[in-house]
Amino acid sequence: MDLQQQHVESFTVSGLRVRTTNAAEHKAESAKIGPMWGEFFGRNLAQAIPGKQPESPIYGVYSAYESDASGAFDVTAGVAVVDPQSDFETIRIESGEYLVFQGQGALPAAVIATWGRIWKHFEANPQIQRRYATDFEAYLGPESVAIYIGIR
Repeated sequence: MDLQQQHVESFTVSGLRVRTTNAAEHKAESAKIGPMWGEFFGRNLAQAIPGKQPESPIYGVYSAYESDASGAFDVTAGVAVVDPQSDFETIRIESGEYLVFQGQGALPAAVIATWGRIWKHFEANPQIQRRYATDFEAYLGPESVAIYIGIR
């Protein structure tokens, strides 16, 4: 696994948002993330969101953590914007240090597998503390994702 640490300057993402838990996402009847992405792509929001930064990848942003991986959190599907509009939910990515985990393969399976690696990495390395502020997925291609996890 090619893992790197990277400093990220803050930026703004606009799109759709849901609040959920990892436990809820494991059951089809209570999962919210998949349906939100379905709406995002169904409405062609990657192109339709006003003020989009040119060349912005599609982002999945995790924020408003209640506690840790077991608590509730927000997920925003969106794109980086220069000038956020009130028609969409907006989240500011915190600047700081992030560990970047690369995922390759069919989506969403590659994303789910990469999150599995992330949880194992932090279990195996308790000295590295997550910030639980903003974490995000950057979709770099049809079978490529980079997941950025904020660390202290």
